[in-house]
Amino acid sequence: MSATFLGMPGSFPNNAEKAVQNSQLRYNLRKATHTIRGRRASVVGELPDWQELRAAGKAIKDETLRHLDRYLLQLEEAVTDAGGHVHWARDAAEANRIVTDLVKATGETEVVKVKSMATQEIGLNEALAEHGIAAYETDLAELIVQLGDDFPSHILVPAIHRNRAEIREIFLDRMGDAPEGLTDEPAALTEAARLHLRERFLRSKVAISGANFMVAETGTLVVLESEGNGRMCLSLPETLISVVGIEKLVPSWRDLEVFLQLLPRSSTGERMNPYTSTWTGSAEGQEFHLVLLDNGRTGVLADEVGRQALRCIRCSACLNVCPVYERAGGHAYGSVYPGPIGAILTPQLRGMGSDLDASLPYASSLCGACFEACPVAIDIPEVLVHLRAEAPHGAAERAGMRLAGWVFGDRARLAGVQRLASRLRKLVPKRLPGPLSAWTDTRDLPDIPEEPFRDWWEREERHGRP
Repeated sequence: MSATFLGMPGSFPNNAEKAVQNSQLRYNLRKATHTIRGRRASVVGELPDWQELRAAGKAIKDETLRHLDRYLLQLEEAVTDAGGHVHWARDAAEANRIVTDLVKATGETEVVKVKSMATQEIGLNEALAEHGIAAYETDLAELIVQLGDDFPSHILVPAIHRNRAEIREIFLDRMGDAPEGLTDEPAALTEAARLHLRERFLRSKVAISGANFMVAETGTLVVLESEGNGRMCLSLPETLISVVGIEKLVPSWRDLEVFLQLLPRSSTGERMNPYTSTWTGSAEGQEFHLVLLDNGRTGVLADEVGRQALRCIRCSACLNVCPVYERAGGHAYGSVYPGPIGAILTPQLRGMGSDLDASLPYASSLCGACFEACPVAIDIPEVLVHLRAEAPHGAAERAGMRLAGWVFGDRARLAGVQRLASRLRKLVPKRLPGPLSAWTDTRDLPDIPEEPFRDWWEREERHGRP
C-alpha cells in the first residue's frame, strides 16, 4: 500500500482536524452509521446464540491462521484440480504485475470489477491504467467514488460521505449517459447506474474480483454483495481474475456457514445476504486465475498480539460504533482500511515509517465499542495499545516514560513524589510548557489533592476508621 493513499502524508490528528470542520460530512456519517447500527442491533438481538456464534467465528479464524501454510496448499491443490490457475504474490508490485500480464495476454483493454478491498490496497486500477487498461467499478458505491474522482471512506459503504444530492450531481457531471431529469431519489439513481453499467457487462471479456472467503477443502471462492452486479461480473466474462488476501481462508463449508450468519448481520443488518456467489475453479467457457496476496500479512501473522487483526471479515461493524470514525470519517485514516480495524491493520501491513502510519494506533479513544461489535471478537483496544508501544516516540516522550517508570518502580519514590506534588499543587500551571503543551491543549489537568490518598489512608487506619 502506498504511504499516501489519499495524498495525505500528514498524521491522523491533522487529517481529522480538517475533516471535523465539514459539517455536511459529519451529518452524512452520523445519519448513515446510526441507521446501520440500529439495524444490526435488531437482527443480532434475534439470535440467542449470538455470543456462541461469535466465539465460533473467532475459533475458526484462529485455527486457520495457526495452520495457514497447510490450508493454503490445500486450497491451491483444490483450485488447480478444478481447472483454475493459482498465482502467489508476495507484495503489491508482484500482484499488479501478475494481473496486468494476465489481462494483456487476453488482448483486452478494459475490465469490469467486483468490489474488492485487496485490489484497492495494492492500487491495481492505477497499475492497469499505466498499461492502457481501464478498470470499471460495478458496485454502486464504488462507481460513485470512481466517477467522482474520490476515494472510499467506509468498508461496506464506500460513498458513505456523500448524500443523495451530491451523488446526483456526480452522475449528471461524469456519467455521460445519465437520463434527463434525473432526481436524487434512490431508485432513480440506482436505475441510472444500472443502465450505465449494462453496456460494460455485455462487452467486457475480463473481470477482476476479490473474495470474502475461500474454502480450502473445495477451492471455492465466495463473494457477498447486495446488488447483483457482482454476479454479472463473475459469470459473463471469458476470463475471471480474483485477487484475495491469504487470510480469507476457512477450512470447510461447515465453517463457512458460521460466517454466513455473522457477516450479513454485522455489516448490513440483514439476516441473509441478498447475493451470495460461489465458484470453484474454471466454469465452462471461462478461464479462472486466483492471485493469493501476502503484502505484509505474514509479518502480521508473526505478531502474537497483532495477528488477531487477520481475523477481520470486513463487516465494518467497528466503524459504525466508533465515535472517532463518526466524526472524522474514513479519509482521515489515509488507507483503504478506515476506522478501528484500519487503525490496527494498516500500520501492521505498511509499517510505521510515516507520520500517518505511526499516528493510526492513536486514532481511538479506547472506549471498547469496536471490540463489543466485532463478530469475530478482535480485541482492537488491546492491539492499539500494543502498537502504541511499538510506534516511534520523540526524545521528550521517551525521557518522560523513563522518568515515570523510575517513579512508579519504587513505592517510596512514588509516595515522595505524591507528597511533593501536594505541597506544590498551587504552582502547577493549567497549561504545561514546551512539548508538554500538546497534552494540556486537549485535556484538563486534574486537581491535585491537598493530601495524597496513601497518607490519608494510613492516618485513618491508625485511628481504626477505614
